[in-house]
Amino acid sequence: MESTFHIPTAAEMLANGETPDLLFWVGCAGSFDERAQRITRDICKILNHVGIKYAILGTEEGCTGDPAKRAGNEFVFQMQAMMNIQILEGYAIKKIVTACPHCFNTIKNEYPNLGGHFEVIHHTQLIQSLIDEGKLRPADGHAFQGKRITYHDPCYLGRANEVYEAPRKVLETLDADLIELKRCKSNGLCCGAGGAQMFKEPEPGNKDINMERTEDIIASKASIVAAACPFCMTMLRDGVKLKEKEAEIQVLDIAEITARANKL
Repeated sequence: MESTFHIPTAAEMLANGETPDLLFWVGCAGSFDERAQRITRDICKILNHVGIKYAILGTEEGCTGDPAKRAGNEFVFQMQAMMNIQILEGYAIKKIVTACPHCFNTIKNEYPNLGGHFEVIHHTQLIQSLIDEGKLRPADGHAFQGKRITYHDPCYLGRANEVYEAPRKVLETLDADLIELKRCKSNGLCCGAGGAQMFKEPEPGNKDINMERTEDIIASKASIVAAACPFCMTMLRDGVKLKEKEAEIQVLDIAEITARANKL
């Protein structure tokens, strides 16, 4: 399904003598991964619906350098980071929202050491603030009422940055049956993709981490698992598929749940 609205780039805005109030950092997954592209579209739907003046970098956006840094290549990380900082500063960007906790963590905590100072928020924080301001509210008779929903904490959002409440508060507006996984919040279990593990085969062991996490989800008896990270999305979907539970368990991002509940 194609977007029916135009998503401006920072370059287009600059040509019109404008600066976005918010830059949406799409990230590699949100740009190139077919499943994560759906999350990107829903975030844009939300931004359009509430009338925020936003832009993306488009082809000028490069990888934040997170995978290179986690894999131990500091040189490549710094090169990628410096290029991004230069571009962001060139457009006088002050505030950034991203759907990827890896991008969130890197731009928020590691770019300042290289001179890149920006206000960075995760999309779950933005959605929560829009709900608090009364700009988003679930429609009557939306699809999630009464559904048994659980939430998986992404490592780089939860344990690394202590963002636990925002995604949960978004889910609390749904009038659904919310259930916590046994391992959650500061005791959460990784999906298995962090630390650049997403891009390599796992080391030999008894079980892949995403399978262990999927077993936690199955034990919760939830019919929907809410994610807030494109890497988690991939790992959890793979786990659900390998356990042959695709008919019973849906993996959806918080942005997708919000867009559907608000009937955007």
